[in-house]
Amino acid sequence: MTSQTAEVESSATINTVVRYTWVDSPIGRILLSGDEHGLSRVQVDSPSRTVTPDANAVDDIGLLRDAVGQLEAYFAGDLKQFKLKLNPHGTPFQQRAWLELRKIPYGETITYGEQARRLGDPKACRAVGAANGQNPLGIIVPCHRVIGSTGKLTGFAGGLDAKAWLLNHETGLFTP
Repeated sequence: MTSQTAEVESSATINTVVRYTWVDSPIGRILLSGDEHGLSRVQVDSPSRTVTPDANAVDDIGLLRDAVGQLEAYFAGDLKQFKLKLNPHGTPFQQRAWLELRKIPYGETITYGEQARRLGDPKACRAVGAANGQNPLGIIVPCHRVIGSTGKLTGFAGGLDAKAWLLNHETGLFTP
């Protein structure tokens, strides 16, 4: 994404009303936020990271109904690939990292090093980890599918138990 594109996207959302709703899930309550430009936040509320809606956001499931339905289908085991209009906000590097996350198939994992290699800089593992840590669309942009080089579960905003649950849900190989 070029800076010119980012400016256009930013100015396009200035006068929009952000909507939010909550979804109950096996890993806890999940906050969804977005507007007519797309879903901008999917975050697990956890003891280690309390999430709250933006101050000016309106509690309204309307525009978020499809996202709620797809998340519920995912947790029921009936959906493996999300098809939603997304509008995450981040730096150009974060946007590239998050786009790469979306290419990881359901039920598969890669390492941070592999993600960095796919982005063209095998030494950027820490930068990739930092970008993934800022992913505003957890689960839908599947940062939980990235694991440490030793196979250990590392880094997930919703907590490692939630990451283990998600991976076990998809692969049956990980336990909390």
